[in-house]
Amino acid sequence: MSNIFEYAPAPESRAVVDIKPSYGLFINGEFVDGHGKAFKTVNPATEEVLAEVAEADDADVDEAVKAARRAYTRVWSRMSGAERAKYLYRIARIIQERGRELAVLESIDNGKPIKESRDVDIPVVAAHFFYYAGWADKLEHSGYGSTPLGVAGQVIPWNFPLLMLAWKIAPALACGNTVVLKPAETTPLTALLFAEICQQADLPPGVVNIVTGAGDTGRAIVSHPDVDKVAFTGSTEVGKAIARAVAGTDKKVTLELGGKAANIVFDDAPLDQAIEGIVNGIFFNQGHVCCAGSRLLVQESVADEVLERLKRRMSTLRMGDPLDKNTDVGAINSGEQLKRIRELSEVGDAEGAERWEVACDLPTKGFWFPPTLFTGVSQAHRIAREEIFGPVLSVLTFRTPSEAIEKANNTPFGLSAGVWTDKGSRILSMANRLRAGVVWANTFNKFDPTSPFGGYKESGYGREGGRHGLEAYLKGEDS
Repeated sequence: MSNIFEYAPAPESRAVVDIKPSYGLFINGEFVDGHGKAFKTVNPATEEVLAEVAEADDADVDEAVKAARRAYTRVWSRMSGAERAKYLYRIARIIQERGRELAVLESIDNGKPIKESRDVDIPVVAAHFFYYAGWADKLEHSGYGSTPLGVAGQVIPWNFPLLMLAWKIAPALACGNTVVLKPAETTPLTALLFAEICQQADLPPGVVNIVTGAGDTGRAIVSHPDVDKVAFTGSTEVGKAIARAVAGTDKKVTLELGGKAANIVFDDAPLDQAIEGIVNGIFFNQGHVCCAGSRLLVQESVADEVLERLKRRMSTLRMGDPLDKNTDVGAINSGEQLKRIRELSEVGDAEGAERWEVACDLPTKGFWFPPTLFTGVSQAHRIAREEIFGPVLSVLTFRTPSEAIEKANNTPFGLSAGVWTDKGSRILSMANRLRAGVVWANTFNKFDPTSPFGGYKESGYGREGGRHGLEAYLKGEDS
């Protein structure tokens, strides 16, 4: 992206991945043809059609739920926790063994840089299965009981396709539930490869079912009368629709929705470290992160210095082929998402904010948007209030900690926040006053399977990860 450094291309080989021309649905341990139509999944970096994928209709979803119910009743819920753990450990090891293949496929189908899928996504995916395998025979010590719910219907987004799958499936299986999962229609391929891993691990048929499709498929899962638990990660708009759909039923629900996180930099912060945290907070995964630090709040006395350093650092980011190991910023996941990013950025221009973006030549094919920041932003601007879900940073300033808290909390969302300061007492004070589910101190976007993740307000409810992530898949002590 920048001419400061010149690198020879270092692409990862596509030869490690075998992408089939077409894919069916994974139901009852086998790949089957769906009753609905097929849809195409494309490489967002090149717009190349990768494969045709079956679109599950209501009848397909019903078959998947029935398979999950049979597996739950006859096999999985009757199995000891120690036996279930063996399958989870086996899946985790296979993920590690096939890590390169999974990482390459994730980058091809999603558009994210290979160094992120290779060094972040896949290791954390395996870690989640290892972690919850350890819980499978210790549920009585969780504090949430040890009785599973039954069949879990799970709908995941396109920004972290395999990681979101792991967040959903690993705790569900550890607790003794069976699963019907729908990946996003733009990124179905690693979920279908995970289905092959389930076969390789000899997971009993019906314990995990993968049904591909768009919104109608997701609605069929959520509304199915024999689904006991609904887990959704995605937009707040869809999350509200799901909450309405399950209202009045006995279904247990967790929703992990949108965010507009504040990344707060005080004048005593370690600025070099903070700059790296700002860049990681908003440009990691092209900003396709629900907890992205998309609002930068900088103390006035260091605002000019922070912006100067930030622009210099942004100018060294490399945008291009997601499979190139030198790439820092990959492709936007879809043409639809690119359109939204452009529209909201144009709103920022119209509202009087000052746009700065790195000068670079964008590829002629694919979906691309350069890392961008807006200064002169007020809390009334839409770019400071609405989730853009792209590599766009809004910069605001503050004078006092109280003003920082007020501006950070002035949002309908409440998923995450970052605090950069040299004072530990200030970090603790800020963390207690910030209305966010996760608060990072002098870092950003750090995830661990032992730590719970989730939000407040329009960022949803329920927690995923850690011991807390078991609660959503158990009936509780008194049930």
